[in-house]
Amino acid sequence: MTFEDVTRRLRGFAAARAWEPYHTPKNLVMALSGEVGELTSLFQWLTPEESDAWRDDPELAAKVLDEIADVTLYLLQLADRLGVDLAAAAHAKIDRNEVRFPPPA
Repeated sequence: MTFEDVTRRLRGFAAARAWEPYHTPKNLVMALSGEVGELTSLFQWLTPEESDAWRDDPELAAKVLDEIADVTLYLLQLADRLGVDLAAAAHAKIDRNEVRFPPPA
């Protein structure tokens, strides 16, 4: 399944519930921010070692996967609403970063 497939599925999900009027850029960014906050809270007080071992705790692992999914879904919806090609935007950003941050000689 590609991100395009997921985006189509999200469109159908929202349409079936008549949620499109609520999926404004402002609302989607706010929802995305909230989900990033929820993901952050899962790691907030862990040591670096504990955060690396997140999969060792089945309860934490399930929560991390859910929050990463939520972040991804809202980002896909936002990009779709704004007409942004996420892959193209990501590649363009990496291109700019390669110029800004060349590898050490």
